[in-house]
Amino acid sequence: MSAVEIQGVSHCYGNMTVLHDLNLNLGEGEVLGLFGHNGAGKTTTMKLILGLLQASEGRVQVLGRDPRASDVRRQLGYLPENVTFYSQLSGRETLRHFARLKSTPLSQVDELLEQVGLGHAVNRRVKTYSKGMRQRLGLAQAVLGEPRLLLLDEPTVGLDPIATQDLYLLIDRLRQSGTSVILCSHVLPGVEAHINRAAILAKGRLQAIGSLNKLRSEADLPVRIRASGVGRSESWLERWNTAGHAARRHGEDGVEVVAINGHKLPLLRELLGESEPDDVEIYQPSLEDLYRYYMDRAGDGQAAEGRA
Repeated sequence: MSAVEIQGVSHCYGNMTVLHDLNLNLGEGEVLGLFGHNGAGKTTTMKLILGLLQASEGRVQVLGRDPRASDVRRQLGYLPENVTFYSQLSGRETLRHFARLKSTPLSQVDELLEQVGLGHAVNRRVKTYSKGMRQRLGLAQAVLGEPRLLLLDEPTVGLDPIATQDLYLLIDRLRQSGTSVILCSHVLPGVEAHINRAAILAKGRLQAIGSLNKLRSEADLPVRIRASGVGRSESWLERWNTAGHAARRHGEDGVEVVAINGHKLPLLRELLGESEPDDVEIYQPSLEDLYRYYMDRAGDGQAAEGRA
């Protein structure tokens, strides 16, 4: 059974269609990164999964049921982009309140607060918390009761680099225990190591979905090869540029060449066969590169439709 199944879903607000024929699924124990510009339809998709909206067309199922079913909602965890709490309650009181609402053992409260780095502030009022601390409290609230499906909307907002890494480690642990996760974020660096697949939305339409390897294969973006400690670096630059490869100097004695159209292995064999570099690094297209590619392609498609 899939954790989420979205089939042929379109959604309108009045006369404005914000989702167009969306097809999306999420497996058990899978982390899906949902990416797109403001207004792409990410939040609407989340609200449909949460049962807060009903699709204008198509079908949404969560854990094999209607997302509005009470037994389904009890198995969901949700962290909104802008999290708010009762300012006069302490962190512990806040989390105990949510634990009662979720019928979750109160024994989880202090353990979770410790896990998200709030063990030192459990008795402080929430109004004294920084934005990052409130975000941590929101995360603890979302994972109360070990939900089967966890929805995270911009979860790293306000978090410092260490807290961000702790968040991703927590997501990894939840995935290993079988929790399915949908993660929406504008902060792409650092995300790719913690998701199984990426879905990219633009103007309410799904532009791409798949593993990063699949998206890299579809996009066919260039790979950068960077070598340091290369003898005769100037001759390598001249050779590669003459052959039509974009090459440039890197550092004091290094070179960088862009490999396109399947030239990665031939260029590597050439370099390693005729030189002995101190180090070689290969840079695959990042999630940010893929996102830009599909966003640009979506823009070109929209422009073509406008000219038709």
